[in-house]
Amino acid sequence: MKIHPLDALKKNPFVLAPMAGITDHAFRTFMRKMDASVVVTELVSATGIEYKSQRTLDLMSFDESQRPIGIQLFGEDSEIIARAAKVVESQGADFVDLNFGCPVPKVVKKGAGSAMMKDLVVMQKVLSSTVNAVKIPVTIKIRTGWDANQRNALDVCNIAYNEGITWVAIHGRTRAQGYEGLADWEFISEIKAKSKIPILGNGDILTPQKAVSRLKESGCDGVLIGRGALKNPLIFADALSLYRGENLRTDLKRNYKSIFLDLSLAIREHAPDHITNIQLKKFACWFSTGYQGSSAFRKQIFQLKDTNEVLSCALDFFGSISDIEQEDTSGDSFLMGGHG
Repeated sequence: MKIHPLDALKKNPFVLAPMAGITDHAFRTFMRKMDASVVVTELVSATGIEYKSQRTLDLMSFDESQRPIGIQLFGEDSEIIARAAKVVESQGADFVDLNFGCPVPKVVKKGAGSAMMKDLVVMQKVLSSTVNAVKIPVTIKIRTGWDANQRNALDVCNIAYNEGITWVAIHGRTRAQGYEGLADWEFISEIKAKSKIPILGNGDILTPQKAVSRLKESGCDGVLIGRGALKNPLIFADALSLYRGENLRTDLKRNYKSIFLDLSLAIREHAPDHITNIQLKKFACWFSTGYQGSSAFRKQIFQLKDTNEVLSCALDFFGSISDIEQEDTSGDSFLMGGHG
């Protein structure tokens, strides 16, 4: 049964940000169990859908536990995007999310992703075509602008409101910044104050405390958490508890080992062994960030070949840290890859 994303946001404003190569079927299922509100797929090519690429179609798979689930599309042709949105609707997704924020060169050089921030006439055509093509909600994700001289997020929000978009998620950097520097939350707050459309803020939310403070200080309707969930899978549960004025879920912390086991089961259900092996190593290394012995652990686990050995190594490590506090590693570059 479909769930409107705004209804979910009112109950839980902490949304899992889409991240290429990360927010796949298994991870989304896992993060919903970890109290993420709305979840969104990684980037899905509208052109790939047009040509019925099996790899592209596989990226769109989801199950009922993930609702509300949005499928994020990118492309440069308004008609192709609109047709792809119809496919998303036919698959039963709760909403379509359009990406105008991806800074990756191979996406931008085609005129997709954040390149759309340079041509709002084309963007408006995409929004209009997509909204008119489907009956489910359409949301968009943008950056503050193309560069420091062209921060036009407010213009985008006004267009989005007029075209019937459900919300605008703003990553607090320009395309030129990529993932360098700090997200400009003051700018996001200004856009929220001036916009008629619901606004979600995104960028540099690495702790549950920061998630709650950014939400309250900005006045946003929700916040997207990406890399913070790679370091701390409990970030959503803790943020929701703090937001509600409740105590943190220390019971979950004591079960870190079982939490990673849950993730491993989700991955194994949806991936062949060689992909499972890679994914377990990646997430184990991310989750270990900030814990004593994590550097040696990362070196050890990447030397292992057998998937069962990888899992056993990870479970042993996470079982050993249940009473250890995670250090603040927000200034490190380890998690500053091109995600989200």
